[in-house]
Amino acid sequence: MSTPDRFVALFIDADNAPATHVDVILNELAALGTVGIRRAYGNWKGERLNSWERLLHEYAIQPIQQFDLTKGKNATDIALVIDAMDTLYGRKVDVFALVSSDSDFTPLATRLQADGKTVVGFGERKSPLAFVNACSKFLYLDTEEAVSTEVDSTVTKKSAKALKGDARLVSLLRNAVQAAEGDDGWAHLGRVGQHIANQASFDARNYGYKKLIDLFRATDLFDIELREKTSYLRDKRRGKAAGSESAQ
Repeated sequence: MSTPDRFVALFIDADNAPATHVDVILNELAALGTVGIRRAYGNWKGERLNSWERLLHEYAIQPIQQFDLTKGKNATDIALVIDAMDTLYGRKVDVFALVSSDSDFTPLATRLQADGKTVVGFGERKSPLAFVNACSKFLYLDTEEAVSTEVDSTVTKKSAKALKGDARLVSLLRNAVQAAEGDDGWAHLGRVGQHIANQASFDARNYGYKKLIDLFRATDLFDIELREKTSYLRDKRRGKAAGSESAQ
């Protein structure tokens, strides 16, 4: 559901981001609020940004020209960071969206979050983990696993085996359930999701699942119970332990 009273600022590093999924980016941000600032940074005099240039008018994105002042050095990053910080102090912005696969924006994302802002990152799978984790959440834009609000055939769903083999993911999910569980070992899905959001940059769609509950179900590591239209989760290991104790 869109939140029209929230103001969103979009900053695109056109030199280091694909133009093919700009519609996905704006669709995602439209659900968070009004995207009032839309800027794309790069050297628009060259040909490498032609794919972005064709989309500027269609999506009302303002191109910000930045010449390559020194070979091998990207002045675009500095210009984007300066504008983002000016916006932080000069405008009431609730959500900052950073589109890039460049680790140089890690300090910016960290600084924005420190000021209480929601930071949504968009980039390719090659994006450094430090930048991904510095964002409130990060969505991948690779062609093979394009992010979509409605997960479709272009998204590769991770199998239960692949999910269980992802030690970082399993640890994140189990720790979140443990942190949110009650005395009976069951945890409210909403509290679990909030704990994950506070701990790491995470989105179930990056694993091919539209909703967090779908991802939990796919791992086959948790018991799931529906209570008055609300989902509760329990680590299956906790359930087995409770069963063993009751059997004694």
